Amino acid sequence: MSLMGSAVVFLVAAVVAVPIFRKLKLGAILGYLVAGVVIGPSVMDWVNDPQTILHVAELGVVFLLFIIGLELDPKQLWNMRKRIMLTGGSQLVFSTLFIALMCYWILSLSAITAVIVGLSVALSSTAFAVQLMEEHRVLKTPPGQQGFSILLMQDVAVIPILLLVESLSAEEVAAGPAWWVSVLALCLVLVVGRFLINPFLSLISLYGNAEVMTASALLIVIATALGMQEAGLSMGMGAFVAGILLANSSFKHQLEMEIAPFKGLFLGLFFIAIGMNLNLALLVAEPLFILGASVLLVLVKGGVIFTILRLAKQNTTDSVRIGLMLSQGGEFAFVVMSQAASTGVVDTIISQQVTLVVGISMALTSPLVILHSIWFNSKNCPAVYDVEPNEKDPQVLIAGLGRFGQVSARILTANKIPFIALDKDPEQIDFLKKFGSKVFYGDASRLDLLRTAGISKVKVLLIAIDNEQEALKIAYLVREHFPDIKIIARARNRMSIVNYARAGVHTYVREVFPAGLDAAKLLLQEYGFDQEEAVRTVELFAKHDNRLVQVSANKNFNLQQMIDINEQGKSELQSLFERDKKGIER
Repeated sequence: MSLMGSAVVFLVAAVVAVPIFRKLKLGAILGYLVAGVVIGPSVMDWVNDPQTILHVAELGVVFLLFIIGLELDPKQLWNMRKRIMLTGGSQLVFSTLFIALMCYWILSLSAITAVIVGLSVALSSTAFAVQLMEEHRVLKTPPGQQGFSILLMQDVAVIPILLLVESLSAEEVAAGPAWWVSVLALCLVLVVGRFLINPFLSLISLYGNAEVMTASALLIVIATALGMQEAGLSMGMGAFVAGILLANSSFKHQLEMEIAPFKGLFLGLFFIAIGMNLNLALLVAEPLFILGASVLLVLVKGGVIFTILRLAKQNTTDSVRIGLMLSQGGEFAFVVMSQAASTGVVDTIISQQVTLVVGISMALTSPLVILHSIWFNSKNCPAVYDVEPNEKDPQVLIAGLGRFGQVSARILTANKIPFIALDKDPEQIDFLKKFGSKVFYGDASRLDLLRTAGISKVKVLLIAIDNEQEALKIAYLVREHFPDIKIIARARNRMSIVNYARAGVHTYVREVFPAGLDAAKLLLQEYGFDQEEAVRTVELFAKHDNRLVQVSANKNFNLQQMIDINEQGKSELQSLFERDKKGIER
């Protein structure tokens, strides 16, 4: 089959399988795996050479590790170090230990193979587990945060595990570069990431365009990954380190947004390729062994996590729930076993058996969580609960940090109120970041960037950009996708207010109007009005004008209709002034 034909098959398989499995609450990963099984040699045999496709699709893992690195803020990791090391470290150690011992004693595997198998299946699927915790509203609860710490530890442990597999295969593969080359390459990545990438991206943002920014993001990830590979280290490690170095960068969300589509595409292809390479003949030949191992994996991991959470003083119901949500094998098990098999550390048959077990464990997780929910609800156990958002989490987002948005940003900063801001001016971003503000580069009129920046967690949005079309686009996007967020918009003129009203935004700040009123007060006083009379006159005008604007906004009038209303209002205003002069209306 041609390349284009294969691409069509992949896309059709993904488009059909993933929505079905999401609907069944079994997760997208399992959908990709099943799609791969169907189109692969085991069933339909529509695509040739799945091994070659797997090697290409490993770019998805590289992109995934880069994004994981971006999300691992060094300060956050340091603040959570005790929880991560105690909870996450305990889970990884004990799950690996129990599984490795069973593989060594029961299955008579070699010590090295048993350890590699134990480490690979001890890793849960972060995407799968986090999705489950969000669906069941436990992610922000104390047990959910304990579970998240376990996932963080697993993400951090991926690179050492891959390095361990490489070191164990050193005698069986061709000699690589000298050790000092690897050290030099790592130091070079650290220096470039720390001092050069941000200035490079700032330059691109000033003189490039959206396509160039996308190309720059891909260049950073792929160049770092290939450089580390040439130096004798893994591509994944290079991408992971680059991500961590950019975790506090102003361009963090922009990079994540640019890489995310490629990550999703190649990672989906990776799971499809894994599914194509699954040896279903092993399941047919030894169904009891494969199914039994899958159930045993869920029980062992779930039991270890349950015990750790109970020792952390979580209640039984929550400990069981989180244990089930994290009990499956994860996507990195496919990566580790694939690398171990390709380098000869683990026998190919064992690798295929492990990947089958991991895939089945994923299929078991969601039904078990659903059954548990039904069971504890029937037992009148405490319902799943939400917690109040963290007070330290920004609940205000400012779109645009020009002269208008700066005022709000400065006031919030002075009062130590955390906020997130998006702007396209790198210099302005760097300035505000010196004061501890979370300011990021990016186009706030893009929904994907708003999501990446964390708009779902904020309560108030200030649209402060000076481009009216972009401002309206933001208003429509947020009102449609995040209807609970309160929006305050910068209105340049009357027509802007009408347009905002059509977008469902009724809280706005008239850009020039307040300054014009202040000028009018001074003008009247200089003309001869006393201060009280000048203030009363201006207030009367402001009240009248705001009423006219509100009428226009509520009725969604067009520009000509607004002109007609204003003409009619002139006589009304004159009458008001005359009445005020007579003291009828104060």
